Amino acid sequence: MARIFIAGHRGMVGSAILRRLQARGTDELLTRGSDELDLRDQGAVRAFMRTHRPDLVILAAARVGGIHANNTYPADFIQDNLLIQSNVIGEAHAADVQRLLFLGSSCIYPREAPQPIPESALLTGPLEPTNEPYAIAKIAGIKLCESFNRQFGRDYRSVMPTNLYGPGDNFHPLNAHVLPALIRRFHEAARADAPEVVIWGTGRPRREFLHVDDMAEAALFVAELPTEDYRAHTLPMQSHINIGTGTDISIADLAGMIAKVAGFRGKLTFDTSKPDGTMRKLLDVSLLSRLGWRARIDLAQGLHHTYDWYLSRTEGQIRAKAAPGPTLQPLGAAAS
Repeated sequence: MARIFIAGHRGMVGSAILRRLQARGTDELLTRGSDELDLRDQGAVRAFMRTHRPDLVILAAARVGGIHANNTYPADFIQDNLLIQSNVIGEAHAADVQRLLFLGSSCIYPREAPQPIPESALLTGPLEPTNEPYAIAKIAGIKLCESFNRQFGRDYRSVMPTNLYGPGDNFHPLNAHVLPALIRRFHEAARADAPEVVIWGTGRPRREFLHVDDMAEAALFVAELPTEDYRAHTLPMQSHINIGTGTDISIADLAGMIAKVAGFRGKLTFDTSKPDGTMRKLLDVSLLSRLGWRARIDLAQGLHHTYDWYLSRTEGQIRAKAAPGPTLQPLGAAAS
């Protein structure tokens, strides 16, 4: 019987993986929210691993955010992610868990990496300063997995996704990544009939975007590869695999696509005083292609799907706020 622990099952990627495994009818899925299991607490993680002893751990839990969040909370980003990774990977080993999949990020690569970025570009140059603490933590996660493999013969694998989007994303106006932030901004501007939307940066940077449902499929594909296939295509100290679409788009063109999806007809203005971040970040996904996996959801289809999900959440919140309040309690007591 397969017992799979999904760390971070409430996040965008973790929830997509959970949905996929549930659709398959996987035997036993273990999930814990942060209110039930704080992955930064080594003792709590140790007790959980030793009690449940999963057959596979999928480490999708992380503290994540966009440029603003990374710049504002750098200490939180590096400390929380280092703690989560060290505890989950280390205690999985201590509980004799043989298989683990670690989910990283394409921000691990140098700012001036060759394009498209091959797995071999890791640790070949300086990182993008705006998310360096997060990237350092993710690099440490890869090396933790490789070190347990080398020293103890574990089968701990790492995948590095490109920019992800889709259901479950964070649409916070300041802390969100660029795509969901633009969806919210254009949606609100269209509803308010605003004449203009201002976008950070020049609009020239290019980004690659992968729908989270494709990411879930790819993650499980890599996790389920026969050990001999995985090891034949990776190296002991270069074991991570890129996950992406192999195509990218400028932020300006992305904004134009989202504006159309949201029905915004005003002017797009770019605030060049704000940081662009890395000018291009396209992953080389030839290794994953050779292994037999390719993305299926194109960007236009994915944007419509994501906007529909955002609308369903937004309209649900509006209906909840507009619903009649509870009946007043006797003697004027405040309703809870």
